[in-house]
Amino acid sequence: MSVSGPHLLVVQHSTPEDLGSFASVLRDANGRATVVHSHEGQALPQSLEEFDAVVLMGGPMGVYEEQRYPFLLSELKLLENAFRVDIPVLGVCLGSQLIARALGAEVKPRAQKEIGWYDLRLTEDGKLDPLFDGFPAQFTGFHWHGDVFDLPKSSVRLASSDLTRTQAFRYGSKVYGLLFHLEMTAEIAAEMARLFHDELLEAGVSEEDVLNGFERHGETLQHLGRTFFSRWLALADK
Repeated sequence: MSVSGPHLLVVQHSTPEDLGSFASVLRDANGRATVVHSHEGQALPQSLEEFDAVVLMGGPMGVYEEQRYPFLLSELKLLENAFRVDIPVLGVCLGSQLIARALGAEVKPRAQKEIGWYDLRLTEDGKLDPLFDGFPAQFTGFHWHGDVFDLPKSSVRLASSDLTRTQAFRYGSKVYGLLFHLEMTAEIAAEMARLFHDELLEAGVSEEDVLNGFERHGETLQHLGRTFFSRWLALADK
């Protein structure tokens, strides 16, 4: 890691879906991010040499839509490179699905989208995981996904929900996938509700339910998110 703090490569697939509450943790660590907006046609760097870690954020596309979104193939190659050079990787929502796909797992649409506030339960392995240490055994998280995946080979399942068996997993000691959104803020959720309103209707979820949930759960979610990301960021210095 550089003296000034970690340098992250952050890949976005949707304008509002940025680092969210994680961004303040990066600032506190005196770190910086190079952000690539894949959905806008921006190219990924040819090398990861200057980066200490990689973060892949969420987006509305499916990892199996490579023909429509050819940049997904480039991101899978990027992940293979990141695994090879052994730097920390974090995938959120679509990002976690890309990690799962890169590790050979099947990613597929589910019959019912999981959008809104749903409880998560740590597995026994999750309770022992250093990044989830001290988390409640059950907590309410924010969700916005229509695809699910099998647990990748040689990975450890860390959290589940009633609708989705694998909500979080770890591969090795530095690669984490979160299908749910620990980074979510009310501002990002409001913009997603505006842009992807049809998905709310399809899932039978109201915009009010999504946004009102931040009054009940937002403070805890952001505390847990910052705690998790701070611990993950520290992996870049190991």
